[in-house]
Amino acid sequence: MWRMSVDLPFPYDGPGALREPVEAALRRVVDPELAMSIVDVGLIYGVAIDATQARVTLTMTSPACPVIEVILDDVHDELGRVLPEGTTIDTQLVWEPAWNSDRLSARARLFMGW
Repeated sequence: MWRMSVDLPFPYDGPGALREPVEAALRRVVDPELAMSIVDVGLIYGVAIDATQARVTLTMTSPACPVIEVILDDVHDELGRVLPEGTTIDTQLVWEPAWNSDRLSARARLFMGW
């Protein structure tokens, strides 16, 4: 059964069996500049998975981020490990709404001393 999940740190619409593996995969992607998971930094705006495709909407802390390609490649690699074979991964990098520090998880705030 496919459903929207509200118990994740980002909106998720897809098969329930993939919810936890997808979250774990995205938590393994680290923003090299901050040395924290992109989930804890709040870069993931949403994930939608259907029978053939996974769409990940994400942002960066700044359009000038020098590691955008590294993060996007890591998202593809990590999701490719947990999604069914043949699933296309589409990453949509967006700038609206703009990232801000309110998106940081409690773990990230503690790590940064906020």
